[in-house]
Formats: sequence, structure tokens, C-alpha cells
Amino acid sequence: MDTASGAMTQTQLPDMSSVMGTYGRLPVSLVRGSGTRVWDGDGREYLDFLAGIAVCGVGHCHPHVVDAISRQAATLMHVSNLFHNPLQPELAKRLCGWTDMERAFFANSGAEANECAIKIARKWGKARRGPECHQIVSFTGSFHGRTLATVTATAQPRYQAPFTPLPGGFVYVDVGDVEALDEAIGEETCAVILEPIQGESGVHVVPPEFLRLIRALCDEAEVLLIFDEVQSGMGRTGSFLASQRAGVQGDIVTLAKSVASGMPMGVCLSRGDAAETLVPGDHGSTFGGQPLACAAALATLDVIETESLMERAQAAGGAFIAGLEGLRATYPEIVAEARGVGLMAALEFAAPCARQVQLDLLRGGIIVNAVGDSILRFLPPLTVTEEECLQVVGAISDRLEEMAAANR
Repeated sequence: MDTASGAMTQTQLPDMSSVMGTYGRLPVSLVRGSGTRVWDGDGREYLDFLAGIAVCGVGHCHPHVVDAISRQAATLMHVSNLFHNPLQPELAKRLCGWTDMERAFFANSGAEANECAIKIARKWGKARRGPECHQIVSFTGSFHGRTLATVTATAQPRYQAPFTPLPGGFVYVDVGDVEALDEAIGEETCAVILEPIQGESGVHVVPPEFLRLIRALCDEAEVLLIFDEVQSGMGRTGSFLASQRAGVQGDIVTLAKSVASGMPMGVCLSRGDAAETLVPGDHGSTFGGQPLACAAALATLDVIETESLMERAQAAGGAFIAGLEGLRATYPEIVAEARGVGLMAALEFAAPCARQVQLDLLRGGIIVNAVGDSILRFLPPLTVTEEECLQVVGAISDRLEEMAAANR
């Protein structure tokens, strides 16, 4: 055991000296996964309530997805977008059917999907109002990616500061500030972008009434509404898109994370004039929508549908969040808030103890995510059971009881 951190340190960790140090990694090397479980190189088992940061939505190595990838890998893994690929239109039609959108652009990540959305919005705005119509309104606490454009759209200075000067054309308002949003939308505005649930900042749920108000303001001003559903989409909240819970339709919707169960894929979906904006030469991606990723994505959609995973997310997520709220009620001096929707949840502490609790849970065989110093984030596979959810609640409760006893 690493006595400084309190976490179990694996006997043999890989030599990372040739890898750029862009991540603060936990002292575990994961080598195998199945369903809601993963194993490290020492054979130690973990219950995974992070799922690769919402990527393994149908669980690790789901047999149907593995079979689809294996068959496609033996047939055709990649073909240039200079040629037709029959899996792309099949996947596009299914995603558009689930989201009420009209067209899809395939990329490799959420940041790339959001880059596509930004380019659509700016070209669309210039065509309608002239060259000055390029501004995009974003919200404080958001996270839209790590490219220069998407990190600028991300209204969090800690992500932006090392990379200034940033591209122009973005303005920021606070979630819920109707007056500021109304003032921010002007003649130069082409779009408003937001996550219905802000995941990276700690699972902050945007109130449905505010989503509906944004839709109304965008309609009145004739600007595009972009929903970034990279983390909240694909059934995680109990509906395919989190925005659908509020009955609000975006003009552009971006997906990634669990779209292809770990195969790199991001998707930018659009409708109306936005769907017709980009033409050959405007945008592209070498790997976007290649057959291997498309096969994985189609299989992922199969599993979500046939195993009723959105319904499971509602049931298991409801039990889990109720358990977290019980912790807040039992330990009000330690837990400040429990929040979330479906299987996208967070527990915020009154003191900066989240990282230590994360390490204690890891030592006990449970993987969760610390967002900063005071928030734990939970993004388990949609295949998780209510029993597993209660297991995690119980493990956190045991740790909180130890903390409470120490403070008595």
C-alpha cells in the first residue's frame, strides 16, 4: 500500500517515462474488463463507477459489441471518406431517429464534434447576417473540449489560462441569469452552446425551465441552439438526450463518450438550415465514421434498445441518487449536496476531502472520480444494478462514519 495516499499500489506499474505527463494517474494499471467490473495487473477486482469517464455505457467488453468489432475488424477497418461506407448512413439514420435530427457528421471525439458545431454556427450566421455574425454564447462552469476553440467555449479559466491568447468570438453568462443571457444575444450572435448537465464541473443540472427559456430566446433572436450532450447523452439520464427530459430540441446536438463503447467517435447532429450549411471542402476527418467505429456504435445502440438500458438508468439511478441524498441527510456536517439525474450523479463535500475519499474507495475496490477537491462524480455503466449502486453508497457511508467519528 502507498501509505502517503492510502491507495493500493499495484506491484508492477508500466514505465511511463516516454509518455507526456498530461494526466495525474492513480497507482493502478487496468488490464481487463467485463460488465461493471475491471481488473488490474495483480488480478485485483474493482467495481467501476467511472466507466472510462462515461465511455463504457453498455459495460466493459459487452459480447454484442465485441462480436461486432471482431467481425468488422476482419472485414474492413478503415476506408477514406472519399468513398461510400454503408455503415455511416445506417448509423446516421438511427442516431437521427433517436434525436429528431436530420444529418450527422462523424468525428473522433467530443471536442471534434463541438468544433464541427462551432463551424456550422459561424458559417450559418455569416450567411444569414453577414461577416460580423460569429459570436457564440457559452456558460460559466461548462466544458466543451480541449482544442483551442472548444477550450475557449469552455468558460473555466483554469483550462484556458496556460494557452492564451485564445480565439475570439465567445461570451460567457451564468446558468440561470436570464437578464445576462438576453443582453448577450445580439446581432453578432450566431449560437448559444450549453450542456444540459454540466458534467466536468461536478454534475450541475441545468433547470428544465431555463433550457426552455433559452430555446425561446434563440427562436426570438433567430440564432442556433447547440446542446453538448457528449457526457449526458446516449441514455445516461434515462432519456436518450438529457435535453429531451425538458422537451427542448436543439438545432445542433453533439455526442461522443459512449457512442461506440470505447472506439473513438464523436458525432455532430443537426437539423433545418444547420444541416445544410457545410458543403464539400468545409470540414472533414480522416478517421471520422470509419467502419470499425461505426460497427461498434451500431452494436452499442442495439444493446441500449434490446436491454432497455434507459429504463435501467432511471431505476438504478433513482435508487443511487436516493442513497446519496440519504448520506447528505445522515452526515450534513460532511456532505453539502447530492445531485444528478439517472446514472450521472455527484456528491459534494463541505470540506476538501473528495480526493482522499476517492483513494479510500479505490483501496476498497471501487472506482469513482474526484472532480477537484470537494466533489465525487459517478458515471457507472448503464448495465449497473441497484444492488451495485447500494454497495457504493454503503462503502461511502462507512467512510463518512469514520470521518464523523474522528471529528466527535
